[in-house]
Amino acid sequence: MTFLVYRDILDDRVDSLLQKAGVDFYTEWENVKGKGHETTPHLGTRTFPGFNCVRMIAFENEEQLELVINLIKQLNSEIKNKDDYARLFQLPLERIL
Repeated sequence: MTFLVYRDILDDRVDSLLQKAGVDFYTEWENVKGKGHETTPHLGTRTFPGFNCVRMIAFENEEQLELVINLIKQLNSEIKNKDDYARLFQLPLERIL
């Protein structure tokens, strides 16, 4: 189970990345406010503009997950500001019903 968190301005690029990996399954939250470790807040305000998006993805295929990880690394290598990196958080997935 992963949570992919990224700036809203990257939505099209993340869509493309997931399509390339064959991922057509996820749950998405838009206009998410937050602050990462050692990053600037994204709170949708004048002082802290922008929002995050979150996609929850339940992978059953380890190879597909590794492909997504590599594509995210590639995406982040093209982004100048580290605050704008896409972040992937992986958790154990017990069961899918």
